[in-house]
Amino acid sequence: MLIDFKPLPMMALRSRPGEVLDEVSREGAAFLIERNGQQKACLVPISYFLPDIQTSRVTAELDRITDSNEHCRIAISEGREIQLVFGELSGKTPVDVTVTLPHGYPNRAPVVSAEPLEEGCPHRWPDGTLCIYGAEAVWNPGRHDVMHAVALFRRWIQHYSAWRETREWPKAGTA
Repeated sequence: MLIDFKPLPMMALRSRPGEVLDEVSREGAAFLIERNGQQKACLVPISYFLPDIQTSRVTAELDRITDSNEHCRIAISEGREIQLVFGELSGKTPVDVTVTLPHGYPNRAPVVSAEPLEEGCPHRWPDGTLCIYGAEAVWNPGRHDVMHAVALFRRWIQHYSAWRETREWPKAGTA
């Protein structure tokens, strides 16, 4: 990503901080803050680093995860998407399940992946992500959230564990 920084003396930032922040947040301006002729820091719009998801929705999702006594690591992908990584077990084998909240979430369904998985593991999309919704059309942004995806991937992990033992994926309503 190419960022077009404009120099901004520290004194200018001190004299009009609100105007500078408005320029960054509303207009997408990026500044290199200079003091005594040296570059000291930068100001860039938060969208350069974080996803296009309403902050209130992210906060509500994280609160619901905490309230449910779930534990996950939080990361930002190279594509600036929020990733929630849950440590799961398939039998005794640890599996990291990543729920990625794409830009536009919740109007776009989370993308769920897991690793490591055995070669030939079924019930995955061509890109390797888990087939947990049946189809993204089943995702309802008004009713579903990350905890819905957690329940679905936990069911998927149960089926995966059974598949590892029998090499047959359980039918719906079993396992």
